[in-house]
Amino acid sequence: MSEIAIDPISLEIAWNGLKSIADECFISIMRSAFSTNVKERHDHSTAIADAQGRLVVQAEMALPIHLASMRGLMKFILNRYGNDIHPGDVFIANDPHVAGGTHLPDINMAMPVFEGTRLIGFVANIIHHADVGGAAVGSMSGGLDEIYKEGLRIPIIRLYSKGVLNEDLLTLLLLNMRLEEERRGDLNAQIAACKLGVSRLGDMLREHGGDRISAIFSEVITRTEMRMRKAIASLPDGVYSFTDFMDDDGAGTENIKIALRIEKAGDRILFDFEGSDPQVRGNFNMVFNATQSAVCFALKALLDPNVPNNQGIFDAIEIKAPPASFVNCVAPAAVALRANSCQRVVDCVFGALAEQIPDRVVAGTNGANTSAVFAGTDPRTGQLYVYLETLGGGMGARATFDGKDGVQVNITNTSNLPVEAIELEYPLRVEEYSLIEDTGGAGRFRGGLGIRRTIRPIGHVCEFNGVGERFVHKPWGLFGGEDGATGRFYVRSDDGQVTGLAAKACCIRLEPNDVAVLETAGAGGYGPPAERRAEAIREDLASGKFSDEYVKQHYPSGA
Repeated sequence: MSEIAIDPISLEIAWNGLKSIADECFISIMRSAFSTNVKERHDHSTAIADAQGRLVVQAEMALPIHLASMRGLMKFILNRYGNDIHPGDVFIANDPHVAGGTHLPDINMAMPVFEGTRLIGFVANIIHHADVGGAAVGSMSGGLDEIYKEGLRIPIIRLYSKGVLNEDLLTLLLLNMRLEEERRGDLNAQIAACKLGVSRLGDMLREHGGDRISAIFSEVITRTEMRMRKAIASLPDGVYSFTDFMDDDGAGTENIKIALRIEKAGDRILFDFEGSDPQVRGNFNMVFNATQSAVCFALKALLDPNVPNNQGIFDAIEIKAPPASFVNCVAPAAVALRANSCQRVVDCVFGALAEQIPDRVVAGTNGANTSAVFAGTDPRTGQLYVYLETLGGGMGARATFDGKDGVQVNITNTSNLPVEAIELEYPLRVEEYSLIEDTGGAGRFRGGLGIRRTIRPIGHVCEFNGVGERFVHKPWGLFGGEDGATGRFYVRSDDGQVTGLAAKACCIRLEPNDVAVLETAGAGGYGPPAERRAEAIREDLASGKFSDEYVKQHYPSGA
């Protein structure tokens, strides 16, 4: 506890003030960014950290996968610059191996907050940029086998020094990224959010003073850890395990194993990934930060969903992950598609704890961060365009509810891009955007449905890069529930020819008479299908999400 006593009411008021600052910075980025990936899909995060680099608050709409990345950024800033940090500095980084990031498209920024000459903390943010250079347009293609091919690597660098922009550095960064003006606009949105956060936190400093603000930071973190440990203590003591598999890495390695063993005693919990496969050639590896984010999210979701996202969660748990393994890779491992792997880590935590807390877990989700990149020359402007999106799918069924249909699950928390935004900004037509019938696993409560998107280039030839998971290994059901359906990619020509694509589809040429069809996985069901109520079956039939054949096959007693 802090030496300065903070009464509960004052702490709650200050805490809400900190949350409002993080949320305002998040909305500032959303409204000022240039790319659809941010302004429409909200693929960004904001946070506040203390002078020791401990995260205190993350914005409500932020992405759980970004939590450890921003924490890692703070650690590297302090380690590199120490006392050489000044008002007006802005730090930038993205590298997962030397700067605390988790993959290159996520560019981190942080700006210090001072009271006089005393460092009080930092405001930080992340944007997933639609391109950061590299071998493939969009910097998110499957099959790349080293980080050097994935894009521009940025170590911890001072972009602003005492309020003065390093123009040469900015020029160097933009020269190595596609869509320079879009990148500049998104970077400027991040810089503006940093300055806004510093201003708002400055207002709180003038009201409370540095000593009190620092005490509030510590109190928030301490109480988060205490609350998390109390939730951990409510779990039965024991040793639990679960194993799941990634489909492949796009570079020749299939059925990649993630093995998890959980040891729980009192308020202590250890997540041990010994036995997971070694790091792979393809770009699905996770640095330790990414694995940390996935584990912290999963435990928080199961035990105390309303606990703040901050350092206190990290302090309450232990994680062991062998170096050079799939869940703790080392340089120069490729990591661009680590979000898919993080989703599978979450599924492993849920699977391991299912027997202990069956009322809280969900069945296997679509378990992916299915990405699609369309790129080409816009015939209207003659300029390069890059449309990047990650698609949702089915959410696993729960003990008392059906799984949600067509949503982002677990750690990603982004939105599906509206059709209107795609067709307004890009020379593309969305010919179908729908839920896929029968893709939810049957059960007492059924799994959620996957999404189908059918996209055609208009008046030009474009390149398609797609990355899917759960295209081979089905989202598993729980307690007698059936597995959900897998996803797939294919191209359909106007003459009726259908060409199947690999789950890691790279550099596919699309003509104006072609459509790319993207189908994401459904999710697993919960409980025996025979226990599904007749009225629920009638609702399914009325919704049109399930065929008569599906109902007769899986729910014969209710059909």
